[in-house]
Amino acid sequence: MDRLKVLVVDDESRMRKLVKDFLSRSNYDVIEAENGEQAVDIFFEQKDIALIILDVMMPKMDGWQVCREIRQYSKVPIIMLTAKSDEKDELLGFELGVDEYISKPFSPKILVARVEAIIRRTMVKDEEVLDIGGILVDKAAHQVKIDGVNVDLSVKEFELLSYFIKNKGVALSREKILNNVWNYDYFGDARTIDTHVKKLRSKMGDKGDYIKTIWGMGYKFEVE
Repeated sequence: MDRLKVLVVDDESRMRKLVKDFLSRSNYDVIEAENGEQAVDIFFEQKDIALIILDVMMPKMDGWQVCREIRQYSKVPIIMLTAKSDEKDELLGFELGVDEYISKPFSPKILVARVEAIIRRTMVKDEEVLDIGGILVDKAAHQVKIDGVNVDLSVKEFELLSYFIKNKGVALSREKILNNVWNYDYFGDARTIDTHVKKLRSKMGDKGDYIKTIWGMGYKFEVE
């Protein structure tokens, strides 16, 4: 699969480099812009940008104006960076269609986790029904059937099963599962995953065997 393009817009070259380094390590193709005007030009030239990370305070055209310009034509996900943690700014951002709002200073790892969460949400919207090995997951109805029988799952169990199915055959570390199912806002113990997997397996009956434990790492979903 082609590397997804992320446009990073900030007038501080040091900040752009920091964000670019972390995103590049996560296999994103990063394009930089040092002011708002340049960002708008690049966005409309490139056509295939998957997400924009946008600083608020910039010369020539600030982040709000960039957002207004782009939102007239595109619903591309936008993460807004700001040195202020002002509620009015945050509300304005959401009114303009900003997807996430991050105050500086921030953890680059958390920024990457947010980027991945947003891109995942936008890319899986079309895949509303997952059907594999006798398990049917209807995301719109929030319903799971195993061999035609309804199975009552908690919200997190439902999200965990959906994530496993979408990543079938892939070895998933506990950290990766936390980042993707619990997202960036969870700071608890990774052992919570083991508890949820145990409950999920018991509710799935024989199909619980599809969730394999990889000792010392995490889990893998495999249909035999």
